[in-house]
Amino acid sequence: MTGILSLTTYAPLVGVAGILLLRAFGRPDDARTVEAAKWIAFVATLATLALSVLLTAQFDPNDPGFQFVEDVAWFGGLHYRMGVDGISVLFVLLTAFLMPLCIAASWKSIEKRVLEYMIAFLVLETLVIGVFCALDLVLFYIFFEFGLVPMFLIIGIWGGKNRVYAAFKFFLYTLLGSVLMLAAILAMIGVAGTASIPELMTYRFDPNLQTWLWLAFFASFAVKMPMWPVHTWLPDAHVEAPTAGSVILAGILLKMGGYGFLRFSLPMFPQASEFFTPLVFALSVIAIIYTSLVAFRQTDIKKLIAYSSVAHMGFVTMGIFAGSLEGQQGAIFQMISHGVISGALFLCVGVVYDRMHTREIAFYGGLVNRMPWYAAVFMLFTMGNVGLPGTSGFVGEILTMTGAYQYSTWTALFAASGVIFSAVYALTLYRRVVFGELTNPALAQITDLDWREVAIFAPLIISTLVLGVQPGLVTNLTESSVAQLVTAYRAAIGG
Repeated sequence: MTGILSLTTYAPLVGVAGILLLRAFGRPDDARTVEAAKWIAFVATLATLALSVLLTAQFDPNDPGFQFVEDVAWFGGLHYRMGVDGISVLFVLLTAFLMPLCIAASWKSIEKRVLEYMIAFLVLETLVIGVFCALDLVLFYIFFEFGLVPMFLIIGIWGGKNRVYAAFKFFLYTLLGSVLMLAAILAMIGVAGTASIPELMTYRFDPNLQTWLWLAFFASFAVKMPMWPVHTWLPDAHVEAPTAGSVILAGILLKMGGYGFLRFSLPMFPQASEFFTPLVFALSVIAIIYTSLVAFRQTDIKKLIAYSSVAHMGFVTMGIFAGSLEGQQGAIFQMISHGVISGALFLCVGVVYDRMHTREIAFYGGLVNRMPWYAAVFMLFTMGNVGLPGTSGFVGEILTMTGAYQYSTWTALFAASGVIFSAVYALTLYRRVVFGELTNPALAQITDLDWREVAIFAPLIISTLVLGVQPGLVTNLTESSVAQLVTAYRAAIGG
């Protein structure tokens, strides 16, 4: 089905065009115009989801190469190249899966400049899907960098009281790393004479040049993940972002860093990746342990979950650079699982924030007495976050630790301690918010989940449980491409 990738990528822009027409011929603050804009955005994201499901259904898991390839001459010798393999196709599906839930979650909570808000999310969806589909370095960079703009606006306009500070911190951190990546991209094109990602994956750069190229790409992807110690922008961004912004930030944008390591660092710079693996392992272990301890001391629910995301991304980087089939399969699975579970946790925070307008842990307590259904949903995703067997969170962690164990026993053991720490802070949060007596009089009138919120959580619950008991739905799609990557990586490093 030639063209389905471009159709999936740019489908949200049809919704943008519809909302712009509404804005041109109606009053942006009129209730009917606002309601129509919400429905246009929701239908556009549902259409994109339908196309991504069709794309995944048509995908051949036995073919390790790129499929649905589109290649059109662009300008200056560059090409508009699009394609997906087993590593990227599920990230397209994850993006399309979370976006309609974000639009639905914002239905009542966003009251100012609603049309612009919906446009920002639709443009962001196009840019993120483009990152996972691009097969040209310049095209990838365009999608990768322009994705900063709508997220910057979402945080800076619709965020909390310190939104401007958080938005600029997010923008400057991620932009600085990307400038180095741009320099590396230009150097690669100059040396290899092509911007084609499939061709560059088989090109052998000089080992000395690999070191500098690896560091330049690492500067960008490490911030995007984010890895310790360049993670400090994430808690601020999460705390100030609106609920749907946090869902996209944790569920999708963080995965662009891990995807970059898999797509560029390992296949294009294998010797440098092998050389820097001990550094990545050290940073991953520090991230897992340190940010878990920091999370335990947080007083804001959102900030606690944000720090837990940094810890979980430590498992991802550890699995990627283990250089084994189990480690990389686990890293991809962990990113997909974390996208679902962390997105659901931020939605859980949004439920109580919309009602009480505070995220302070001390404000809550005893919610099970007034919100039993909410308590059950929050419990499920908390258990998934700590890696309870039977949930998707368990599969990714056990696979990444298995992969790391084959490379470094001590790294796996230290990482395993992070599983214990995550249980401590997550269950402590749950106990303080949900259990106990309802002592705060302000909570006496709080209401349980409504039908809209139940409809939002239902697909997330199903995904968490289904992937927990049937991980093959992910690993079968990724296995061929990951096996090819691992084989080529080991051959390049002489392993």
